[in-house]
Amino acid sequence: MDTDISDILASVSSPTVHPHTLDLQALTRAWVNERSAPELLPYPADLIARVSGRLSAQILKIESLTSTNNPGLKSTLVIYQTELERVKFLLRSYLRARIAKIDAYPHHSLALPASHLSPLEKQYTTHHQSLLSTHYHTSFLSAFPASLQRLDDTTGGVSMVDRPDEDTAVFCRVLRDCGGVDVQGTEGTAQVELRRGDIWVLRWRDVRGRVEEGSVEMI
Repeated sequence: MDTDISDILASVSSPTVHPHTLDLQALTRAWVNERSAPELLPYPADLIARVSGRLSAQILKIESLTSTNNPGLKSTLVIYQTELERVKFLLRSYLRARIAKIDAYPHHSLALPASHLSPLEKQYTTHHQSLLSTHYHTSFLSAFPASLQRLDDTTGGVSMVDRPDEDTAVFCRVLRDCGGVDVQGTEGTAQVELRRGDIWVLRWRDVRGRVEEGSVEMI
């Protein structure tokens, strides 16, 4: 009896959340993080695959309901189409934010760990950089000495590779306790504890790892 009561209480206190809702929340968080972070974040391949699969299923369902010509399904179709457009907007905006960073920092993006780019993004980045290099070489680099023609040259203490500013200040919310970070103030460096629910303005380099692991989200 005690076990049965405990199970009932546990089910009441922890209501089941539909996987579709969880994925939509995860996509929304990934979208906000990507738009707010100065550099490319890891690509959530499994999440995007699930969302894309549900979008395809939703489109097929809408087409099936539309073909029935049943006036009673009009309100249902409106709900399905509204939900479809909402998720499509999130997905398109998320991918556009990533493409904008790739276009701004192609060499840097290619140097990131493999988990940061999807196969299509890597293909796009490689092709983009190849076209850019060909254009620059045809336009003016061919007139330079061979030692000065590389666009990814890092010798001589000056890097030719454009990188996002890792010291950019970002607004973030702590989702779970995750230790301390050093912050630079007017009186020097101090350490602050990142506790659940806190909101901070910190340097991107200090919270990058925690954002990628899911302990901190951008706002």
